[in-house]
Order: sequence, then structure tokens, then C-alpha cells
Amino acid sequence: MLNVETLSEGSVTQQVNGRLLVETEGQGLIEITDAVSRWIFGTGILHGLLTVFCRHTSASLLIQENADPDVRLDLMAAFDRLAPRDAAYIHSTEGPDDMPAHIRTILSGVSLSIPVMEGQMTLGTWQGLYLAEHRDRPHRRDIILHLIGA
Repeated sequence: MLNVETLSEGSVTQQVNGRLLVETEGQGLIEITDAVSRWIFGTGILHGLLTVFCRHTSASLLIQENADPDVRLDLMAAFDRLAPRDAAYIHSTEGPDDMPAHIRTILSGVSLSIPVMEGQMTLGTWQGLYLAEHRDRPHRRDIILHLIGA
């Protein structure tokens, strides 16, 4: 049996674009949930669809557990196993961490779509938004936000 419930209805009346600049310290996961939540609140849109887009080929976006920090460590270790830095890549112009960063990005993706209800992202209890920095040195990452709704 399938239960479908209509939680809200309305016409699309507004679109808002924003930008989040994230300074990274090298590879790792940086939680951006609070910053994105504050931006959504400031738009005044209560119900809609949020698109979060990372404008880079060596960083990505994730929705992941935000309760236990060990999850982040295990995820980074998994990326190391899936796309090791010491493999024999042809592309090495930008250093040994660049091609593995590209592979890690295609595995995890550069955009997320998240429903917004009552002015909040409809994330699960233990879910958070993360920017995954896949390069070793610090970078400034440009995240584009687009919210459409009523």
C-alpha cells in the first residue's frame, strides 16, 4: 500500500538566488547546513525547492550524517581507497591530488535538490549538508543557492 499525503499547496511566486563562499583548509568535509538554513530563512520563502550547486570539479556536495564526527573520517578514508593519490593517472598537471579529486567529485556530485517546508530544509534528524574538499591545499569554493517557491 502506498500512502501519499499533500503537505502544502501553492503556486510558484518567487525565485531567489544566493551565493555561499566557503574557505577550506585542505581536504575534508565542511558542514554548511547552518549557513544555508540562515539564507533560506532570510528569503521569506516557506515552501519550495532548494538547489545547491558547487561550481568546481575538485569539490563536491553531500548530504550525510552530522551526529558522529567519525562518519566524516570514515568517508574521507573511503574516498582515499576509491581514488588513491598514488595511482598512475595521466592527468597530473595540477599535482598528484588533482585527478583523484576529480574522481571523488564524480562519485559524490556537485548539486543537491532539497525540499523546503515551513521555511526549513526537510533533512532527516541526523542529516547535514557538507562541502567535500578533495584537494590538499586550501581553496575558496563557490556554492550557488537557488530557491523557488511560495
